[in-house]
Order: sequence, then structure tokens, then C-alpha cells
Amino acid sequence: MTKSPLALAVLLGVIAQQAGAAGFIEDSKATLGLRNFYINADNRNVARGSNAASTPNKQEEWGQGFQFNYISGFTEGTVGVGVDALGLLGVRLDSGKGTHYNPSSNAYGGIVFPTDSNGEAVNDFASLGLTGKVKVSKTEARLGTLQPKLPVVTYNDGRLLPQTFQGGQITSNEIDNLTLIGGKLEKAKGRNSSSSDGLSISGANSSSDFRNGTYNNEFYYAGLDYKVNKDLVAQYYYGTLNEFYQQHFLGLTHTLALPVGSLKSDLRYFKSTADGKNDSAAGRDDGYFATGYYGTNASGAGITRGEVDNRTWSGQFTYTLDSHAISAGYQQVSGDSNFPYLDQGDGATAYLITDRQIGKFLRAGERTWLAEYAYDFAKIGAPGLKATITYLKGDNIDSATGDQSEWERDFRLDYAIQEGTLKGLGFSWRNASLRSTVANQNDQDENRLIVSYTLPLL
Repeated sequence: MTKSPLALAVLLGVIAQQAGAAGFIEDSKATLGLRNFYINADNRNVARGSNAASTPNKQEEWGQGFQFNYISGFTEGTVGVGVDALGLLGVRLDSGKGTHYNPSSNAYGGIVFPTDSNGEAVNDFASLGLTGKVKVSKTEARLGTLQPKLPVVTYNDGRLLPQTFQGGQITSNEIDNLTLIGGKLEKAKGRNSSSSDGLSISGANSSSDFRNGTYNNEFYYAGLDYKVNKDLVAQYYYGTLNEFYQQHFLGLTHTLALPVGSLKSDLRYFKSTADGKNDSAAGRDDGYFATGYYGTNASGAGITRGEVDNRTWSGQFTYTLDSHAISAGYQQVSGDSNFPYLDQGDGATAYLITDRQIGKFLRAGERTWLAEYAYDFAKIGAPGLKATITYLKGDNIDSATGDQSEWERDFRLDYAIQEGTLKGLGFSWRNASLRSTVANQNDQDENRLIVSYTLPLL
């Protein structure tokens, strides 16, 4: 995969020769996504722990995002080729140095924008990603810019622009009801960055200057989704970041039709172990660390970095009746380390039922209860309006001073215009509060306001 730029260039050359072929143009689609994004984070208790010097009381940024998506069809013949393009542009509307707040000019950036050399948010940032693709029968290979959404690696789309990865992936649907996926990722482009960087996990890049962390360019993954019947899907996935960790995932989702309403079950289990230098004390001295709790040192201070050692299982059950949906869930984290996932230090997503607006509830020893209620207002005359409220409570978090706890409350209100000239124009207000007794974790209140619209071009 180290020669992927050359391979992609060759593939694009072949595509250029056949660009006029039927199918390639006829089946092409293009859209322009617009996202106006405002975020306000009110950090409390910033004096608690060593995080105080690098955390402001308030962070606030506002910007306009543009996302151009081009998806080509495939050329005709036994082997079809095509190309996709993803163009991203973020424009700053408001962000002062005090509310952008980045203590290091070499770190990734603030909560929305990259940081300029003067410590302020940049005026704009942009990137272009190309993906060559080849299709034979029901098997498709992709090389270039990827946005995987899998249990062992999921791209983050929680800010103005989405995160992207560089690599290759093969997806096969040759067998009915069975999807096979395998691939390799080499780099990631953060949601507030226009440059690609190596892959890492929390603990290996935990300093204020993330770019001086420890990274790797080899993340391999493979898995399958098997549709047992129309109501039951079974999953197995494996992912490994070379020199850091190996991870196995088992999942089951089932929908049960009841005499009144329906019940959806979502069961997940991860087993994560150390790999390569993370499994060696000498290697960890070079920066191949995971975060967690590994006991205390001679002076009684907690040891918070070490090898990957984690088992995480969860279950979430959602009962739906007409416009109502009620969920209850539980998650248990075991082992010395926190749950490991690809995290370059600039915002990432973990495939957990507890990954929410602010917190992720994935610390060593943590057990989390979750409750959620959602309502769709369509049946009372307001189609397109939905509201969701979620509460999570995590406790039993391992630490040198005894078990710690945290809780989060999220409220989300969404509305999309259903008809007329502005059909599809969406509005979203997302409000969250996090309270924690964990050292270096600030209490936080956060608001996000998002206006979005997708304009079809082809």
C-alpha cells in the first residue's frame, strides 16, 4: 500500500481514457452539501488536575462548510472502473484567539478550525480527496480517500467538515445476505485539518503538542456482515494498528415485531490486546502507550499509560411505538486500559453505544447505564420535527484515589423542511452537559447549532 499514490494515478489514467463510456457518465451523481456550524463550549472546574493550564473557560467557533461529492458510475465491461471525488472547504465566520484557544502552534487546532502560526484560527481550510474504484461482478475495490463506517474504524462527522482516511478497501457481496470487507488504512485527515497524518491511539499522542506523538501507517481490518434473516444481522470484525493493538468485535442486531410496537436489540462485544511495541516495556518507552489505569508507582501516584488490555461489552434495547422510541442500555469496560480506537488527538469516533455529544464513557473499569427517549412530531401535524433526550451515568472508573464517576445529559431537536423550494433544509440544536469526578476531565456545557442543505448538481 506504500505505492498507493502511483497505483491511484495509473487507475485514474485508465479511467480518463474511458470517461466517455456509457455508464461512467450516465450513472454519475454530484451534490454540494452546505453546513453552517456553531459551537459553544463552557468548561467548568478547569483548575482541577494538570489539564488546567491548557483548557480555557470558554471555547466558541462558527463557520460555513462546503462539501462537494462526485460519485461516478462504472465503465462498461466485465471490469468496470470509476472515480469519486470529495472536495471540502471550511470558512471561518467567527473565532477569536481567546475562544479558539490553542496553546501550541504545532497542535492540530481548536474545536472547529486549524490553528494559524499566530495561535488564531485560520480564515479557511480545504482539501480534495480522490478515490479510484474497480468493480467485478458484485465485488468492488476502492483506493484513495475513504470514509469507513465499521465497528473497528468509523470516520468522525461531528464538526464543520468530516474526517477522512487514506487507504484501500475491498467489499464483496457475491454471496447472498453476506458482505465481506477488508482493507488497509495509512493516514487520516482530521475534521479540523487539511493535511493527512499517521494513525495513533490516545496515550501515544496525549501531550499538548499532538504532532510530536507516536504514529503508525498500518491499520489492517477485515470482517463480515451476515443477514441471518430479515430481522437478524450478525457481525464479526478484526482490526489491528501495527505496534499498538489488535481488536476483535462480535455484534448482533435484531428487530422483533410485537403485537404493539417493535423491539430492537443491539449487542456488542470487543476484545482488545497489545501488539508489537505496545506489548513491550521498551517499546512503550518510545511512546507506544495506551491510556488507562495500571496501579500506582512507588510514590503512590496513579500510572495512567501502559499496554492495551480491554474487554468491552454492551447491550441496548429500543422499544418503538408509533411516534415514541424508548431505549435502555448498559456497557461494561474491563481490563487495565481504556477502550482503544483510532484517535490522532483531533477528534475521533469510537463504535460504542456510549459515544455521545461530549463524552465516550470508555475508561478502564467503567460501567455505564443509558436511557433515551425520542419523539417524532409528524403524527401531531409537524412532519420533519424530532426530539431526543439521553442520559448516561458511568461509575466504577479505576483510579489511584478510588472509583470515579461521570454523567452526561444530551438534548437534540431536529427539523427538516418537507416541501417547497427549500425542501430538505435542516436545522439542528444540540445541547449537552457533562459532569465528572475524573482527574483532568472538565465539567462542560455545550451547545451546537447546525443548518444544513444538500444541493443536487447531477
